[in-house]
Amino acid sequence: MTFGGDIKYNPLDKPNLKPSILANRLKTILTLFSKNNSESYWLDKAEMVLTECIKLCRLYNDGYVTFSELHNLITIPDYYVGKITFMRSKFLSGKLSSADVHDLLSSIEFFEKEFNTLDTRTSSILKSEITRITGNFISDYDILKIFSPPKEDLNFFGFEEMINKGKIIVLNMNIAEYRNLSKIIAAYLKLDFQTEVMARLAKSNSSMRSVSFISDEYHEYVTDTDADFFAQSREAKCINIVATQSYTSLLNSINNQYTVKVIIQNLINKFWFRTDDTFTIEDAQKQLGKEEKQKFSKSISESSKSPKFSSFSTVFSNEKNFSESVTSSTQFDFIYDTNFFTQKLNTFSCLTFLSTGTSIIPPQKIDLIPYFIIDQDM
Repeated sequence: MTFGGDIKYNPLDKPNLKPSILANRLKTILTLFSKNNSESYWLDKAEMVLTECIKLCRLYNDGYVTFSELHNLITIPDYYVGKITFMRSKFLSGKLSSADVHDLLSSIEFFEKEFNTLDTRTSSILKSEITRITGNFISDYDILKIFSPPKEDLNFFGFEEMINKGKIIVLNMNIAEYRNLSKIIAAYLKLDFQTEVMARLAKSNSSMRSVSFISDEYHEYVTDTDADFFAQSREAKCINIVATQSYTSLLNSINNQYTVKVIIQNLINKFWFRTDDTFTIEDAQKQLGKEEKQKFSKSISESSKSPKFSSFSTVFSNEKNFSESVTSSTQFDFIYDTNFFTQKLNTFSCLTFLSTGTSIIPPQKIDLIPYFIIDQDM
């Protein structure tokens, strides 16, 4: 999936998902831009608003939800009124099912009795939270055309067909040019992929093909949901390969040390390259364990007989005795010290912790061969 290509993808076109689940996905993505836990109240309220917006949009737009529709419902009061007027005529003409009537009434009650009665400050904060996502998709025409196209123009519908056919999906977006948008799309694709992979468990198909998730700069797209996914995805035959700058980078993104630890422990095979990050080093040292190491200490003592004092030197004597003692002791210490991670790992070398599937290979330093060197040799 290359930005500017022929792919037309609407992340919100998931008719099989309940509005609450779809809204929760958007809330999860919002956490990528909300590293302060004190914002959780606003994120929860934004999720409620999005749930009702998605529900209402499906009713008046033949089940098709786009970011532009959500943006208009949130930011333009007259747009909401016009859609309610349209739905009233459908209701009076008897074109709505019982389920549609229930959803319509619950949405109207939410907007009329809760959202529209909020004070200006609270309403502005909620709108600001939601438009942090929707605004990225409507501010640029090319982006709007790719990610909020007419339903008939869609040509990428998610991962079910791609996985069944063994196809590879690659997201190619310049994070420097489209920073927020690339994080939103990458995180959404990741959640979409994870949902489809976990759905395979319900099918109990022993012949299902293996799949893989590969992410560079993983700390830019990590979310709390990854902890549960990595813990269960092995049963669904999913291989997860991620690369990050450091464990602290992950902590900086999701601001929850326990979640970071769960994610790390569910990634069995690890490659540690040179790093100065103490959090990464300490966690690696603990996983690699300790061993008995021989420690030596040496002391030298001097004694003098009939010492004399001088104004030029402190003490002098014609008869001096020297003695030296060497002691050794065994103590438990980390197999690899801090200097190993910070100074002894060269470029293209790393420390590995690998599993064969049935046993753990002893940790060891290995040298990697870059692909461009292989190409030169060929």
